[in-house]
Amino acid sequence: MKITFLGTGTSQGVPVIGCDCEVCTSLDFRDKRLRTSIHIEMDGKSLVIDTGPDFREQMLRERINHLDAVIYTHEHKDHTAGLDDVRPFNFSQNLDMPIFGRKPVLEQIKREFAYIFADNKYPGIPRVILHEIKNEPFEVEGIKIQPIDVLHYKLPVFGYRIGDFSYITDVNYISDKEKEKIKGSKVVVLSALQRQEHLSHFNLEQAIATVKELQIPNAYFIHMGHRMGLQRVVDEELPEGMQLAYDGLKIEL
Repeated sequence: MKITFLGTGTSQGVPVIGCDCEVCTSLDFRDKRLRTSIHIEMDGKSLVIDTGPDFREQMLRERINHLDAVIYTHEHKDHTAGLDDVRPFNFSQNLDMPIFGRKPVLEQIKREFAYIFADNKYPGIPRVILHEIKNEPFEVEGIKIQPIDVLHYKLPVFGYRIGDFSYITDVNYISDKEKEKIKGSKVVVLSALQRQEHLSHFNLEQAIATVKELQIPNAYFIHMGHRMGLQRVVDEELPEGMQLAYDGLKIEL
């Protein structure tokens, strides 16, 4: 399994428009963060989790020329807004794009992208096939995926476990039952918004504590805002086996 971090930033991205803090003005490429998304290559298949507003740029940067499916964590725009840009894959592969999400996510997509589902379709619009998923294992192109049900304040969000890899974004609460699904992973990717406490996201301290509790040997933190601090500074402070992810980072399991 090869994982590429397409984006590691929070909903505003980093730098933030109009901000001149040391993070937003940093010349370190790792401090430039597009909206959060990952690409997974496994068994010859190509999957993306979430298509945020930067989806097109991410596909071009990583030269991803084939995509088998899109899987959504939740319905917020920083995770769905780039759906229209699956069109080139429709054209090049001559296939409708399978997209997977829980019912509220698919309903939101139908509203936000109503033209895709109109009775009289405009030529050249995205072609998608909706697949509703629930909190039970499912398969995408033969790849087995286990949802992990977490909360983003009061909004249910799906994380996913694929083999020894667990991916959880936009979270501030994980029940004991759902934590059991994560245990035994070799790698966990987990949201850590900033150092300060936040209503709907783990902060850095809470993310570190969760990784320690679950005893995962390797952890990468994502969905970070500019208030997290500089990558080089934070990485030096983190416990062994933990680091901030950055856009373009690639790992293999």
